[in-house]
Amino acid sequence: MAYELKDIKDIRKKFGLTQIDLAKKSGVSQSLIAKIEAGRLDPTYNKAKKIFEALDELTQTKEIKAEEIMTHKVVSVGRESGVHEIIKKMRKYAISQMPVIEGDKILGVLSEAIVLDALMKGKKEIKAKEIMQDAPPTIGKNASITIVSSLLKFYPMVIVVEQGKILGVITKSDIIRKVYKS
Repeated sequence: MAYELKDIKDIRKKFGLTQIDLAKKSGVSQSLIAKIEAGRLDPTYNKAKKIFEALDELTQTKEIKAEEIMTHKVVSVGRESGVHEIIKKMRKYAISQMPVIEGDKILGVLSEAIVLDALMKGKKEIKAKEIMQDAPPTIGKNASITIVSSLLKFYPMVIVVEQGKILGVITKSDIIRKVYKS
């Protein structure tokens, strides 16, 4: 991640570190950290690099991973599922979207909006394959919450996969639930 010297104090405080803690983690003196934060010193490249590497390490170790927020039980339908089965599953599990899956292959995604649109157009006997949208993106279980939330700006869900096996799904509500708990 790209940092600027003026950001050091805010990032340090975000992680609950004292100047001494950051100095120990980065291998520089506490007085150097204090002078940088006060804007009284422009450090050498090597000193700044050490501080930024320590901040990067903190960010990576503290950031929530996909496997911590995913819903393990994946509720899905097959491509031949009818609209009545789709609605029944969405209601039963209180979900607003779900993937269309055959075996371990993710074919597409359905949402309440897609189903509602089909019903409003009079398509009452339609199958999932006829109305599903493109498959949502897949990520590894160690993907950061930052990556997940970025993807969720453009997709209704992301699917967590490891070695071709579906481990879980993540939606916006999963992230909200995790962040709210914290």
